[in-house]
Amino acid sequence: MIVALAGGVGAARFLEGLIRIVPQREITIIGNVGDDTHVYGLHVSPDLDIVTYTLAGIVDRGKGWGLRGDTYHCQDMLRKFGFETWFNLGDRDMATHVYRTEALAKGKRLSAVTAELISRMGLHVRLLPATDDPLQTYVSSRGRQMHFQEYMVKLKTRPKVDRVIFRGSESAKPTKQVLESTERAEGVIICPSNPIVSIGAILAVRGIRQALKKTQAKIIGVSPIVGGKTVKGPADKLMRAIGYEATALGVADVYKDFIDTLIIDRVDRALAPDIECLGIKAIAMNTMMRNLRNKVRLAKAAISEINH
Repeated sequence: MIVALAGGVGAARFLEGLIRIVPQREITIIGNVGDDTHVYGLHVSPDLDIVTYTLAGIVDRGKGWGLRGDTYHCQDMLRKFGFETWFNLGDRDMATHVYRTEALAKGKRLSAVTAELISRMGLHVRLLPATDDPLQTYVSSRGRQMHFQEYMVKLKTRPKVDRVIFRGSESAKPTKQVLESTERAEGVIICPSNPIVSIGAILAVRGIRQALKKTQAKIIGVSPIVGGKTVKGPADKLMRAIGYEATALGVADVYKDFIDTLIIDRVDRALAPDIECLGIKAIAMNTMMRNLRNKVRLAKAAISEINH
């Protein structure tokens, strides 16, 4: 079994390649729920949905999230009623959140609801929320705390961040399946997601980081930072905000206590010796996932290193 820790868009694109070379039933994905929020009274799990929609082949590829060809009539009407509509939910996308919200209200756990959604999309991977307990990522800017979605979507990452807070991390526990999957894994892949607020939120759940330290499986990471910049999202800004270099070396530093190998882009090959000084093997190659061939090649490199 291959276990992958995943955020949103970057992880989903990597996983598109992974499912071409590893049978879906042999893949377990541990997903970030720190971005989860409530919009119009609905429980939205952005990263879990991005992974689901992408692997099901129905994601809006231009945006990297939402459903291809979706419409926004419901949201347009809500705007007329005076609602703030900065968080875009398409009409068909909203059906997913209605399904999830109603199931949770009936007492189902998020992990069970996620499994149902995966099945209904015709997928065979196992997608596990990092925790079934409440966990939300907040950022602090000049003393004001805001949910990550407000910072990311509404304010378009403009505020200068001085701290990242994972509300609920002191009480949130990983599910039994999450811990069992890391223990039994043949290999673990840290997808090219934001190390601070995507993978970081997963690692903030008590017990997960320790489980990664204890596993006998090889742990391979893929850097989301290329040439000192993030491919998508504010990873570079957030890494600098909390004291890490916004480089592939900085990514290695975040993961240094549990990772074995870090795949970095070839433009960062000069950083390989410094990464290896941390006790981490560095592999330099093209990590830009512009097409399916690139995604498959990157996934093959990760699996090859696991099997090496």
